[in-house]
Amino acid sequence: MTNVADRVTRVAADLMDSAAAEGARQSRSAKQQLDHWARVGRAVSSHQTASRHRVEAALAGRLDTNDLSEDEGLVFNAEISAAIEESLSTTNYGDTLSARGITTVALNDDGEIVEYRPDGTTAVVDSDR
Repeated sequence: MTNVADRVTRVAADLMDSAAAEGARQSRSAKQQLDHWARVGRAVSSHQTASRHRVEAALAGRLDTNDLSEDEGLVFNAEISAAIEESLSTTNYGDTLSARGITTVALNDDGEIVEYRPDGTTAVVDSDR
């Protein structure tokens, strides 16, 4: 058996926290728990059963979710949840709103409220207003 070296990668903080908590219950390290979840997920994702095809059809909008079994619904919901989390972590909502002509505000590193305008200009909002 060959020993494959681990690779350094970033993991979402919420996943690492969950892995640490579940790993403690399962007598695994957080890394071991993440590896376990990844292997289980890989096996489930690659197992092409009729149920998996039904879930994929529902994800693609070709099958009504009410037609899924309870177990298929759980997998469907997990897939949707993962897709939402991935989308939230990669979408820049400031850019999206700016493209629509909407001014946004956010806190800067100094705790000041900054206005981001669609024309690309910014201004610290005066707290005395």
